[in-house]
Amino acid sequence: MSNAILKELCSSLKLERDRGYQNLVAHLQSLDEEGIYNLQFDLSKLLNDNELSWESKHGGLMGAKAVLENGNVSDDFEIEIKRKCMDHLDDNEFRVRIAAGEVLGALCKKIGPEIYGDVKDQILNGIRSNLEREMPTGNEHQNDDDVEKLVEKLSSSPGGEKRINVDAAQIFHDTAGWKSLETWMKCLECVVHSCGHLFNKYVDQELLDLIFMALLHTNRFVRETGFYVCAAIVSIGVTGDGKSTLKLKEENSVYRHGTQLSEYLGKGLSDNWSQVRLAASVATRKFLHSLPSEEVKDQFYSILIPRMCLNRYYVAEGVRIYSQETWRQTTEGEGRHLVEKYIDDVVNYYIESTIADNHAVREAACACIAELGAKIERNAVRTHVPRLLAALLVCFNDDSWPVRDAACVACGNFVLCFPEESRNSLPDLYPLFFNNLQDNIASVRQGAALALANVVQAYGQSSMETITNKVKEGLEGVEKQPASSEKYSALDKGPGAYGVVKMLRDNDMDLHTDKQMYSCGSLAPKMGRGGGCMDHKFKKPSEPWELTDGCIHLIAELSNNPSLSALVGQTLPAVAKAVSFQHYPQHVVLLETLCKQLPNIAKGIGKRHFKPHLELFFDSIFYSMTCDSALTSSSASQKSRTIQSSIHGSIDCQSVYSSIIEQRKSRLLLLKLS
Repeated sequence: MSNAILKELCSSLKLERDRGYQNLVAHLQSLDEEGIYNLQFDLSKLLNDNELSWESKHGGLMGAKAVLENGNVSDDFEIEIKRKCMDHLDDNEFRVRIAAGEVLGALCKKIGPEIYGDVKDQILNGIRSNLEREMPTGNEHQNDDDVEKLVEKLSSSPGGEKRINVDAAQIFHDTAGWKSLETWMKCLECVVHSCGHLFNKYVDQELLDLIFMALLHTNRFVRETGFYVCAAIVSIGVTGDGKSTLKLKEENSVYRHGTQLSEYLGKGLSDNWSQVRLAASVATRKFLHSLPSEEVKDQFYSILIPRMCLNRYYVAEGVRIYSQETWRQTTEGEGRHLVEKYIDDVVNYYIESTIADNHAVREAACACIAELGAKIERNAVRTHVPRLLAALLVCFNDDSWPVRDAACVACGNFVLCFPEESRNSLPDLYPLFFNNLQDNIASVRQGAALALANVVQAYGQSSMETITNKVKEGLEGVEKQPASSEKYSALDKGPGAYGVVKMLRDNDMDLHTDKQMYSCGSLAPKMGRGGGCMDHKFKKPSEPWELTDGCIHLIAELSNNPSLSALVGQTLPAVAKAVSFQHYPQHVVLLETLCKQLPNIAKGIGKRHFKPHLELFFDSIFYSMTCDSALTSSSASQKSRTIQSSIHGSIDCQSVYSSIIEQRKSRLLLLKLS
């Protein structure tokens, strides 16, 4: 039985190796003392064979791990396995090195931290000696031609032009593997986890300095692994039962070195790479859980709170969800008060993040600034409003449309919450709001409409003349919309709308043949603002119909203001005329917007102001219901029923509406048959 299981453990197929390990764990429960001794002998013999394949080495180590975790082993076997682990930590196969680290961790868990004391120098030297590396040369790397091609690609733009501001060697170091460094650090992580709070006596400045070097390393994989090691180290402040922390200063090395640890955790929470941020977030949660009271945590909050708060809005879902849960666990419902307490640190970090190289960080910073205006006590934020608005104005001109959109919404929130402090910025804000109102991206137009509605709510009639003139311009301008345009003639370098560019260029064979490829966003932080797979460097100038679309969204937002019901009602004839033009291909998109927003307008301004203009929209609605665009047709059918319910105050009105629907349907059917 044991021989069959060992054969599975050493299989060339991962599935069989995994099954063999599970079978061995189960088989150990049925072995007597003699059977376990024989198994130890077989494993020692297997690991001492110098001609082994890597699969056999891996199988022998995993078998040893299972035996150690079972608990009943001889002293000679422990000594032998410790020696073999250290030998295999430099193996050419990384899976063997990982397994050796796990076995060493199992030894520490069974015997104690003394095992680490015996091999401490070897582990630390293994990490230290692998922290630096040279670029491969022809003598050292058998695939030197491939390396040359990689460096050439990393130093070139997708179009083949050299990027002077990109250091190819630096990008290579950032993205390539790093010899045995990761596995040595994984070994240390396993040891620390296995020792638990008993590892406290081994946490000294020498160890921390080595870990801190990894946390600042140029290679993102090294930094990521370093933060997971850091997570293991900071978790040793909790006792074995997981419910209580160690005494401060006397036993808790996490508290003793807390200032240094919090500084480096703050750097990780601000890292350009999402994987590093996630690893740092894991370490931060464990660090805070290792501290016994809020009074102790307060010493480190000034660094951690701003970064933890921003990561709740980070675009990478894993970072965002994990940070939200960490925030909930850490603040226990008092997050708003903590932000108010450290408002100076929070504001400074948010403003700093608005100029980060990573567009995802800039977008999250804008969302967080908007949150400050909406949720935090206004007197706490009031003195910082000018600086925050200045930062948002910079983001309003960002190359990345998600950043511009977030900045637009944030500015609208700030104008609503701090009208007097924002009044001096209005001359700068209006052109930016109107530019977003005619953006190529539909969600950006919607965000601008919401922001302008907030401006009207904040300043009332004093702002209506400027906004009404823009609405009039937008509704009348669609008549001048060209019937068609060249596909690429309008493209220009500038702030990008990569969704639009993608739609326009997807089927261009010249752009997708014999070109280098980049992992999605993997090089973005090192390729400047707008690098990676997101093509920010193209701009499609706005067309008249896009401004009309934005104006319809704006009218829908204004309809929610009861004092503007009559004014909104007066614009409806112009809206009906604007959507009646069908001479350009995108008219179905405008009709879809109308069908979605018309029920909202009807509900907002009420039957009194809406009914007189309802029939003006029938032709457009019925055309939408029968057009070839599935989205427009579906939206028209659904919203037609909503409009009918909005005039439910009179049975006669419903009957008239239903009668008109049937008449228009019959007319359209006859036209199609003819």
